[in-house]
Amino acid sequence: MSEIVNKNDADWKPKTYAIGGVTGLFLGLLSAYLFARASEESESGPQKVKTLDIMRLSVALLALVRQVTDLGASGKK
Repeated sequence: MSEIVNKNDADWKPKTYAIGGVTGLFLGLLSAYLFARASEESESGPQKVKTLDIMRLSVALLALVRQVTDLGASGKK
């Protein structure tokens, strides 16, 4: 009986990875498109991205990953 439960538990992982990968790809492409479009619309053209801006973005992304992790762990609390 426990073998059936373990088999079903493993079936959701590939689907979760696929959904996460497609979502990440879509959000990455959308972000790149919006960045390029904003650079085209500015008078001075594309600007160098500052290190501090990259660090701020990284912290925001880590916060997002933390929230997603908390969603996965919410059933265990």
